[in-house]
Amino acid sequence: MQKSLFGKYLRVTMVIVLASFIVLGSVMMFVFSQYTKSDKRKLLMQNASSMASITSVVDITNNGAPELLKVFVRTFSLNIDADIFVTDLEGNVLFGAYANSTSNIGANFIPQTKISADIVKCASEGSYTGDGRKNGIYDTPYYVVGVPLYSVAETSSSEAGGENSTRVPVGAVFAAMNAASLTEYQFAALQMFLIAAAAAFILAFVVVGLFSYRLVKPLRQMSAAAKSFGDGDFSIRVPVTSNDEIGQLATAFNNMADSLSGSESMNRSFVANVSHELKTPMTTIAGFIDGILDGTIPPERQSHYLHIVSDEVKRLSRLVRTMLNLSRIDNGELKLRPNDFDISETVLSTVLTFEKSIDEKKIDIRGLDTLQPMQVHGDEDLLHQVVYNLVENAVKFTNTEGYISFNVSDSIDRIVVTIENSGSGIQSDELPLVFEKFYKTDKSRSQDKNGMGLGLYLVRTIIKLHGGDISVSSVVNEYTRFSFYIPKPQEPPKLKYNTGSIPVTVPVEDAVISERPKKEHHGHKDNKEPDQK
Repeated sequence: MQKSLFGKYLRVTMVIVLASFIVLGSVMMFVFSQYTKSDKRKLLMQNASSMASITSVVDITNNGAPELLKVFVRTFSLNIDADIFVTDLEGNVLFGAYANSTSNIGANFIPQTKISADIVKCASEGSYTGDGRKNGIYDTPYYVVGVPLYSVAETSSSEAGGENSTRVPVGAVFAAMNAASLTEYQFAALQMFLIAAAAAFILAFVVVGLFSYRLVKPLRQMSAAAKSFGDGDFSIRVPVTSNDEIGQLATAFNNMADSLSGSESMNRSFVANVSHELKTPMTTIAGFIDGILDGTIPPERQSHYLHIVSDEVKRLSRLVRTMLNLSRIDNGELKLRPNDFDISETVLSTVLTFEKSIDEKKIDIRGLDTLQPMQVHGDEDLLHQVVYNLVENAVKFTNTEGYISFNVSDSIDRIVVTIENSGSGIQSDELPLVFEKFYKTDKSRSQDKNGMGLGLYLVRTIIKLHGGDISVSSVVNEYTRFSFYIPKPQEPPKLKYNTGSIPVTVPVEDAVISERPKKEHHGHKDNKEPDQK
């Protein structure tokens, strides 16, 4: 079964959330456990120290513990829910209260009335902190702390003697708390965390699920639209609901769909045009040839109809050449074969090929008599096709008794050719589209009966290959003007300097070489000027 992007994203996200909860819970429980243990030991230490201070005012070693002191011990024990007991230096338990033990007589003691002398010694010398089970005080885990106990007489002696007096311990006070109560407290905290984590996980699952669904919804729509495109339906568009990467992708997808739709429309128009262009001359050729062969056309008219057949063959040849050039352009196989030639001569010879059509429409040709020879560096055949296509369009769309003007001008870095014709012109909204492949301004075919919408596309492509550009301007019902330029070849810059009375122009790379003869033949520089030229 194919896994959807929605399911993958949801699973990965929830695994990350679950792992985060586990890590967070583990760290939290560890920190909570350490903090709780430290806090409980601190509480036990404070109460043991307080009990030691109270007990030190009574001489319990000789007279035993009075009832009031035992009441204090039980009160402390109940308040903190801990065992509190007092021992002498030998480890004998003198008295105590056992609120945290299973019985009120300290039944969990091992032994009940004797504490290890090492533990008592450690407590009497400063403080003791340990695990009751490990050290043999309890048979179950307990947190145990111990502090030294000083007698009242020694305390007074210490106060009388000042800083040099010493305090001698007479026993120790221990406080112990069952670790089970702390474990239950931690377990309760863990339960609370698990409940909160489960609620957060469910909430995260719902939120991430909704977010994932919204995230992949445009992708599903794009997938469905792409399938429709494969079936030839380019009408589906993906709604753009955001401005993020998904929104930008949806916008780009819709733009691609518009481009595909336009290309499909142009391709269908192209197929229809090519079919029409192939069918019409072939039908004409076949009809006239059959008429000549079967004798329908008399011998005296055969020459006339053979000229028509020749024109139609030439028309087919132009169509095939255009298609071949288009294929070479699309495949990147159209290569230039540049050479220097006169572009004005190309314009003049091209206009002469349309002499018949020009005479039929009584078109006024302007500017040919003022053309000056202009050398350009480019592919002569391709640039001839550029001029031919532009002149053909001009003749085709010029109104009867209109005009076509030509101008070839020389600029600093380019040769500019301008062809202008009167006529219906081009709508302003169509001007940016005239150089697109398969585009035809005359959709009705009333004027452009032979065009396929490829001529101007080829013109622009050929000029671009030469490093130039073409532009169009038009005023409806007045004129249409096409202007293109071909850049001049780059030449190395030249320096001008005087070698006496005659200025000499020398390429920059030759200037240094030219300086040396001047220095060697300083007295005969006038004689060297012809050589320098």
